[in-house]
Amino acid sequence: MIYFDNSATTAVYPQVLDTYVKTSQRIIGNPSSLHDLGTQAGRLLEKAREQIAELMQVKTSEIYFTSGGTEGDNWVLKGTALEKKQFGRHIIISNVEHPAVSETAEQLAQNGFELSIAPVDENGRVKVDELVKLIRKDTILVSVMAVNNEVGTIQPIQEISECLEAYPTIHFHVDAVQAIGKVSQDEWLTDRVDFATFSAHKFHGPRGVGFIYWKHGRKLEPLLNGGGQEMNHRSGTENVAGIVSMAKALRLYMDKRNEKPEHTAIIRRYLLEALQEYSNVAIFSKDTPEFAPHILCFALKGVRGEVLVHAFEEKQIYTSTTSACSSRKKIASSTLHAMKVPDSLATSAIRVSLDESNTIAEAEQFMIIFNQLYKKFSILN
Repeated sequence: MIYFDNSATTAVYPQVLDTYVKTSQRIIGNPSSLHDLGTQAGRLLEKAREQIAELMQVKTSEIYFTSGGTEGDNWVLKGTALEKKQFGRHIIISNVEHPAVSETAEQLAQNGFELSIAPVDENGRVKVDELVKLIRKDTILVSVMAVNNEVGTIQPIQEISECLEAYPTIHFHVDAVQAIGKVSQDEWLTDRVDFATFSAHKFHGPRGVGFIYWKHGRKLEPLLNGGGQEMNHRSGTENVAGIVSMAKALRLYMDKRNEKPEHTAIIRRYLLEALQEYSNVAIFSKDTPEFAPHILCFALKGVRGEVLVHAFEEKQIYTSTTSACSSRKKIASSTLHAMKVPDSLATSAIRVSLDESNTIAEAEQFMIIFNQLYKKFSILN
């Protein structure tokens, strides 16, 4: 099996799974309980928070646990809207955001808020000058992802941050799900970023758990109310085993943050150069510093993306039709639309996403199978 769908989800590290099982078996108390078993669970929870904060080089009080990236994005957008609605109702996002951001913003727009969409260039990179022109006196939030999940574009978070220095009351949110451990943190967690969202299953942790970075001094309304967990900001009994396992996964993952991007970049470059030899292939992810080293999006002209994905699957090679969250909708990639790629080509796009476990040998096998499929589809067309 060749697994080239790591941007959808990653395999749990064996050590992390072991931690999850042991914690589930041994730590049975609710962290909110007053007895010793609850205290033990609470201590583990806070130790995990400290570990994540240390790895992120932020304050322990700036880490809040969630169920993953989607909840984190919803929380920041809706929490900002509720917290700041008396000051304004205008929100800005880019037109290449993950559905967790774009659909949440659309829901807010249907409930009395105003939404502006910042355009991108032909590489899917936000046009900062155009974004700044959208800012108004009643703007309360700007949300731009760090790394595009479909084509791998690294967004100009530093440049946007510099522009937003002139607007200190605006919340600046970064969806960093695809960036952590793959792109230098300095590029997307600037001093001006107020909130950043993360999901454990993108860095070999368990599914259904994540965290947000919440800059000290900023305010959000809770998305979930109830028992007052997470310092009264996110109610619900904490997933102790998942959180402890996530902290371990992040530590193991960050230990490889220096060699990992270089490793995946070598494999990605090999694939990109090999695919460029085929006349009926269109490549949307470039081999430049503006693109992340682990994502490669391309299309075989005249062949729908899901057809190619299933053809690879028959050979036990696993890829994706751009975003896994929208791949079943059978619609053209929103990012490719924003890049002004024709619909006929956008619907043919597939995404290869790499991790440190992938090898050049796998890439070579991928190209052998691709060559076979290319000939097959050429005959059919």
